[in-house]
Amino acid sequence: MEKRTTRSSEDWIQNLRPAPGAAVRLVCCPHAGASATAFGPLSRALPSGIEALSVQYPGRQAGSAGFTDIGELAERTAEELAPWADRPLAVFGHSMGSVVAFELTRRLEAAGTPVVRLFVSGRRSPSDGLGADVPRNDEEIVAELRALGGVPVRLLERPKYREAVLSVIRNDYRANSGYLAPPEVRVDCPVTFLLAADDPYVDRAAAADWQRHTGRDFKILPFPGGHFFLNDQLAPIVEAIGADLPEQSAGRTAGGHR
Repeated sequence: MEKRTTRSSEDWIQNLRPAPGAAVRLVCCPHAGASATAFGPLSRALPSGIEALSVQYPGRQAGSAGFTDIGELAERTAEELAPWADRPLAVFGHSMGSVVAFELTRRLEAAGTPVVRLFVSGRRSPSDGLGADVPRNDEEIVAELRALGGVPVRLLERPKYREAVLSVIRNDYRANSGYLAPPEVRVDCPVTFLLAADDPYVDRAAAADWQRHTGRDFKILPFPGGHFFLNDQLAPIVEAIGADLPEQSAGRTAGGHR
């Protein structure tokens, strides 16, 4: 089936930087409130042996409804990934995206599509819940966004932009806080947890709890920074991802094949 970088405004899977010769595809699941473009810097920094696909959750387009269930979101995403499964897949999720990535990996494996590795960051394990109070109203949501630095303060002060952000993130927060997996649920692939030293939501002990949810190798990789450390630590994160993916993706640079 022919794949297109942009098929319509309703696309679930976006290819932000095509890499025709890539040996593996990395499926990226954004954090709450984010769109697929949140992984733009990562996709451009990856070596050409790794092609990044980013999931566009519903509710990001004007007039489209958001989602309320992580499992249903993962199910639909797995279906949309079918045309892209002609090469090995890895999955990466940050914050809320970590449990989306976990459930997506489960569904891909159940459908017979192996996942070479699951990368997660910024969230407690699937069976541990959020472990934090969920903002109860818009003011608390905005206060949390300001504290985390995930959205520029100047934009939150613009009423039109602020409402656009809140209209998306309200549903995301409900879905994220309502998700809880049974302790025995596992994926059948190795898991790497990218741990930010100053993340207020997850420490090393909480990150280690992810090991319960894989039947394969598990490791924690430490990085400096807070909850939104991904772009600040882009170079070492790209290096870590490249080291954990199939050897045939090594030795290539973002500008082309070696």
